[in-house]
This record gives sequence, structure tokens and C-alpha cells, in this order.
Amino acid sequence: MIMKASFIAVIPARYGSSRFPGKILADIQGKPMIAHVVERALEAGAAQVIVATDNERIARAVSPLCQVQMTRADHESGTERIAEVVSLRQFVDEQIIVNVQGDEPFIAPKLIHQVAQLLENEKTQMATLCTAITNREEVINPNTVKVVRNSQARALYFSRASIPFEREALLADITDTSKVHLGNMRRHLGIYAYTAGYIRRYVSYAPSPLEQIESLEQLRALWYGDTIAVADAIAPAPSGVDTPDDLERLLSTLKGKE
Repeated sequence: MIMKASFIAVIPARYGSSRFPGKILADIQGKPMIAHVVERALEAGAAQVIVATDNERIARAVSPLCQVQMTRADHESGTERIAEVVSLRQFVDEQIIVNVQGDEPFIAPKLIHQVAQLLENEKTQMATLCTAITNREEVINPNTVKVVRNSQARALYFSRASIPFEREALLADITDTSKVHLGNMRRHLGIYAYTAGYIRRYVSYAPSPLEQIESLEQLRALWYGDTIAVADAIAPAPSGVDTPDDLERLLSTLKGKE
């Protein structure tokens, strides 16, 4: 059992999804996906687990398991939804918040705990995690977000494109990844830690053109010069569920383990 830490896990949970509406209520082993995420956050030792949603069906699904905060329906990102929770619950500026994605039902609790500790230790505005890319298809898959770090393990950039771009390997044919050195590439895991005070600051910024182009909320922080610590995940990182095909693959894998 992971020791209790001084962080609150907030799971932004909207019903709508451009690629897979209602996915977080999809049944996985007799439970909705979001219930699995709540259980992982509880196992991580969070002082509180809060699902932030604008949907009554989601609220009913998780209310026996954790706290629920009803939020507005017009938020553009998970962090913006969490900012409403921070405001409504009047969390102190120093409170560490971990943003746990609602579509990663089997995220290792160790990773949730790790990102909270990373923020506390590194004293950056945000903290997140990454892992090695081992599947060449992910190099050019826009659903796989890539991150490049500097020598202090701070994020330089996040992108849906192939970064760093290996000129010699990809210039002739950007779809042929056979010569790409995968050791240079890291997949970003969609989990964040920040303080309540920083969340208030983040939502005071005007949305940046980069985050709008890439549809990646973390790029707002980099646009305004804030720092994001990025550590290698200490446990295997599951793939999120972005599409119905992703869910089918997950269910097939689980069935194969029975």
C-alpha cells in the first residue's frame, strides 16, 4: 500500500468526446471506465479523490466511490475544469493537485504518487511523466503525444508530430520510421501535478496559439515561460482509450489474461 501523501487527485470527466462520446462510462470488467480510474487514485494514497464532471450519469456512477464536484459544461480542458473545483472548494494555494485522466483505467497508482512527489521535489510550476516509445507506429501516430526535454529534465516542447525530428531517417519519407532511433523519443503520459495557486494562474492566461494548434493544454504553460518537470515513469504506462478501437484492444487483452 502506498503511503498517504499530501495531494488531492482530481479526475476531470466529461461525457462528450469528439472521437469516442461516453467512453468513460464504457463497461470494463463489469465497471464503468471512470470507476477503475477512481480506484487507482484511491490506491495511490490521495488525501481526497474528486471527480469533476458536468454529467449526471457520470456523477451517479462514481458517487459511491469518491467525492463528486459538478462543474460547468463549457470548459476547454481538464485543467480549466479543475480550476473550477479549486475555486468552489477554496483550496489553499500550496495544495498539490494531481490531474488524473479519466480514460486511463489501469494507470499504475505508483505513477499518480510519483508525479505528486516530483512536483514537491522539483519546485516547478508543473510536473508530468513520460515513457520510452517502443512501437514504431507511435512515432507518427498523432494520438501519441511526444515530449522533448532539456538537460535538467524540463519540457522543451510537446507535440503530436514526430519530435525530435530525425532528419536523415525521415526526410525522404516521413511515414517510414524504420530507421528512427527510438531511444531519442519519449511518449508523454497525460498526468499532471500542480499547486492550486498555479492552476489559478494558468487559467488567468489567455489561451495560446500553440495549444490551440496542437490541442495540447500543457503548451499554454510553456508559451508563458513556465517550467514543467518531466520524469521517466517508474512503472509501466498503460495506453489511454482514445477511440472505440482502443477499447476493443484493451478488452481483448483483458480477456486473454482470464
